[in-house]
Amino acid sequence: MNPRVADFELPALFHYTATFALALTGAMAGRRRNYDIVGVFVMAFVAGLGGALLRDGIFLDAGPPLSMRDGAYLPVVLAASVIGSLLFEHLDRFGLVFNLLDAAGLAIYAIVGTQMALAASLPIPAAIFIGTVNAVGGSLLRDVLVREEPLLFKPSHYYALAAALGSAAFVMLRMSAAMPGTLAGSLSALLIFLVRVLAIRYDWKTSPLRL
Repeated sequence: MNPRVADFELPALFHYTATFALALTGAMAGRRRNYDIVGVFVMAFVAGLGGALLRDGIFLDAGPPLSMRDGAYLPVVLAASVIGSLLFEHLDRFGLVFNLLDAAGLAIYAIVGTQMALAASLPIPAAIFIGTVNAVGGSLLRDVLVREEPLLFKPSHYYALAAALGSAAFVMLRMSAAMPGTLAGSLSALLIFLVRVLAIRYDWKTSPLRL
């Protein structure tokens, strides 16, 4: 593997932003279900950190999960819970807000997971897969807990595919273009975000599998 791919660590702000965006979607889902404060916090925690816990606990297995070793994550989730609870009535009027938050979290976590897998010296295909799991894991657990059919499993507006595309783009920019890590990560996350938002805007969807 090209050492330039693995010798870079994305700034912590990438992690915290993704956690906050997805945790806010979880808090909104909890409020929509009329959960109490404990339920809202659990939904925010699962949505915000579920993908990261899957990444660290199953695929990277590098000791305690990063979200438990870094004391900033739980306050970020708590802040998302409070903001989601207080502003729910305003935010939920616009379905676009939920979709934008979800797209932002999806985009950033895909790049975070890919980079962490590369830093662990995993092969590129595995890194792209782990980046995708990191991106979609929280929303998968969120949907399961509120008893909705997971978005990941049904024809959708380029959800997991957008994450995988951006993860692959990040690797290519680092390897082939030797682009600085922060710039490569930002551009790749923007690609995922735009693909996801444009797919929702113009109703671009994957199709059911029929053989």
